[in-house]
Order: sequence, then structure tokens, then C-alpha cells
Amino acid sequence: MTANQVWVFVEQRDGKPADVSFELLSKGRKLAESLKGDLKSVIIGHHVKDIARETFSFGAKEALVVDHEALEHYNTMAYSRIMNELVTEHQPRIVLYGATPIGRDLAPRVASFTRSGLTADCTDLQISDVTYLKKQYPKLLLQIRPAFGGNIIATIISPDSPVQMATVREGVMEMVPLKKPVNGKLTEIPYRPTPEDRLIEVMERHYAESKVNLKVAPIIVAGGYGMGSKENFQLLYELAHVLGAEVAGTRAAVDAGFIERERQVGQTGVTVRPKLYIACGISGAIQHRAGMQESQKIIAINNDPDAPIFEICHYGIVGDVMEVIPRFIEVYKHKLK
Repeated sequence: MTANQVWVFVEQRDGKPADVSFELLSKGRKLAESLKGDLKSVIIGHHVKDIARETFSFGAKEALVVDHEALEHYNTMAYSRIMNELVTEHQPRIVLYGATPIGRDLAPRVASFTRSGLTADCTDLQISDVTYLKKQYPKLLLQIRPAFGGNIIATIISPDSPVQMATVREGVMEMVPLKKPVNGKLTEIPYRPTPEDRLIEVMERHYAESKVNLKVAPIIVAGGYGMGSKENFQLLYELAHVLGAEVAGTRAAVDAGFIERERQVGQTGVTVRPKLYIACGISGAIQHRAGMQESQKIIAINNDPDAPIFEICHYGIVGDVMEVIPRFIEVYKHKLK
């Protein structure tokens, strides 16, 4: 009998946990409540017990820790073997990973070995009773993600898999720590190396932190293909400077060379939840909306009154961005003195 446990693989790099792991713990807590089960974290690495204890602040009732110097850096063979053994032995109902380079490498290996269902790049997860082919499936995981280039939202189920897995994009789940941490249990699992763990050996590591972190920006000024050129995007940088904001763009703007890819917001970019999102020359295609529609306030500027962005914005301005934005800059310069 599969236990109604929700597991979250907590990714860490050089002893620093990934934000997406805590976002998944926040969502996993709700899923576990729906299943009337327990939330558990899985941490593999070296000197990671403090990270394990940190997961108690997000509702994990138990942290499964595999700590060894050989596991300090992510190793495909060793990490996947450990997860394979843990999932096979405990049979959790749900296992969640961040849709990061590490998560995308690890999740399919574990799902394949354990014959588990897996959906990649989910943007939402829910628990529901499902009737499929005239058969009842209680409390299935609904794995929700954009499909067909983002033109539809697909809901995927794994009815015949006792263990259901999903990778989830960074930023789509809200990180919500508990007011008081759970009195959780830290369970240490010994690492027993095998020759296969060394089949892949990392000779050198080169890693650079991104200079742009849109996820923490309280205000974002974003431009689309409607800005017309890279030169016109300088107006957005001027407005952002006045507001203390970050500049972002749509995929169309990135593909046109108006702005660098690390500033892309949307289905194939970053998901953001700022206090204020100013959408300039953005039509509002579903691929972009998937990455910013949870913003607290959205101001849209577009010369097309029928643009889809106006369906989700709080304040809409129909006009030429090249005329409206300079007025914004002038007003804010005086107001913020």
C-alpha cells in the first residue's frame, strides 16, 4: 500500500538551497493536507543538516538526509541511485523536483527506474478524484502545464502509477514559511558507495551566479515586440531607473534581439510575482501571461484596444508606448523627488 507521503527533493549547490525547493515544500504541504498524509524532504549532499532543519519551517515533518563528502556536488549516478533506493523502499505517493538543470536530469532517471509517472515543467499541481475510462481513481495528482507551445493548458494524470512525480518551474509556486516551524524528525541515511557512482566524474566545475534576479524584484518594467527596437527599450531602462525596478521582456522581444535572454519572462523564461508589473508593448500571449499573471498589480500599455493583456491587467492604457512612457518618466521624476 502506497503511503500518502509527499516528498520534495531539496536541491542545494555549495551548501545553498535552491529557492524552488522551498516553493515546492510550500505547495507540497497543501498537497499532503489534501491527501491527509505527511510532507517529507530529501536532502543529498555534504554538511546539509542545517538545510534539512530549514525544511521544517516549510512544513516537512521528516527530513531524509544522505550526507557524505563524496556527495558534496551533484553527481548523476550517485544521486539517482540514492533516490531510486529511497523511492523503491518507501513508495511515496508524490515526489516533486524543481525544473532546474539538476531536477531535469534527476527526475526522469528516478521515474524510469521506479516505473513512476512523471510530468515535466508543471505550473500547477492539485489533488482530485478522477473518473478515467469508467474507473474511479481517488486523490490523483493533477499535473498541470502548458502544451502545444503554450496554446493550451493540459492536465495530466498517472492513474496506473502508485508513485507520481513532477518537475515544477521556478517561481510558479509561492514560498510560504510557517509562523512556527514543525517539530520535525531528521533521519540520517548512510551512504554506501558503489562502483557505478564513479562512472561519471566531474573534472572541473564552472558556475556563475546570474546578475539578474527578476524573481525578487518588487517592480518590473517589461517590454514586448511592440517596443519596436533595442534602442526603444532604453526608455524602459530609464523608467526602471526612476522606479528602482528591473527590466524584463517577452520571448518575442528576446528573439528580436531587443533584450538579453536572462531577462525573459514567460513560459520559457522566468515566472515572477512582483508588486507592480508594467507591460509595455506586450500583446499578452498565453505564453507570457503564464509567467506574470500572479503579479499584485499590472499596468498595460498597448496601442491595440483588443490586446489580450487588457484581459488580465488592473489598469490599461491604450496608446503609443513611445508617447506614454516618457510621460510616466516625467511624472515619476517629480513625484519621487
